[in-house]
Amino acid sequence: MEPRKQLRKHISEDKYLVVPGAFDALTARLIEIAGFDALYLTGGGFSRANGYPDMGLMTMLEVTHWVGLVCDAVNIPVIADADSGYGNAINVVRTVREFEKTGVAGIHLEDQFAPKKCGHYEGKEIVAPEEMAGKIKAAVDARRDEDFVIIARTDAIAVEGFDAAIDRMNLYLESGADVGFVEAPQNRDQLESIPSKINGPALVNVFKGGKTPVLPKAEFTEMGYRIGIYPNQTHRAAIFAAKEVLQVLKEDGETERYEDRMASWMDREVAVNTEWWREREAEYLSLD
Repeated sequence: MEPRKQLRKHISEDKYLVVPGAFDALTARLIEIAGFDALYLTGGGFSRANGYPDMGLMTMLEVTHWVGLVCDAVNIPVIADADSGYGNAINVVRTVREFEKTGVAGIHLEDQFAPKKCGHYEGKEIVAPEEMAGKIKAAVDARRDEDFVIIARTDAIAVEGFDAAIDRMNLYLESGADVGFVEAPQNRDQLESIPSKINGPALVNVFKGGKTPVLPKAEFTEMGYRIGIYPNQTHRAAIFAAKEVLQVLKEDGETERYEDRMASWMDREVAVNTEWWREREAEYLSLD
């Protein structure tokens, strides 16, 4: 099944989809190899992979280039972070068209002013709800493939309070969004009430160190969430491992005592599907 239809099917089912975050095509491949049914491209992960904080410092075309590389590397649905749409409703039209070209299955758009900040940073500012509703409608009207999923995100809890965030989300869903993403609920009661208070499928953002409690999959399922994105676990693991092996190399001048904690040569080749490319090489070169 085509990835966008797969994501549509997942959203329609009454179960919880665990969606790990990738920060490049290699981690996307590893997510697919591990057997997950979808992956998430976090803007924060891409920003940090380029040495920037999650403050909207990357341009739209830089991001869509990266998204395209990832979509080309995997066969599962990809959900991408489109920040605040890179401007107003008119900008959102182009944003949706550029993201659609990458092959991504869906995007989320947030109601922060551009440039945005990480949803768990302090000092966020948000646009008027009517402006964001217009951006969601522009996104829905701009898509050329009806299976392309539009996820509306609100960062209003920290700015206007929980009830206002729910009202905003229902306005965005009424404007045509397919999924609701209420960012940074601050306690279990808020988390538990979101799926029943919004008029559409609910997405939750799950990672340690932010404002939102981290709960087991079974509890998110029971609460009624359809999608859980796990944006930075692979990135945090990679940073930790890289720091460790670099410390060993600095101390020893080699990495022998760390070898059992690194991927093998073959693990690396499997991760990038080298055998498939070798087979294509043999097939096409034999035509000479």
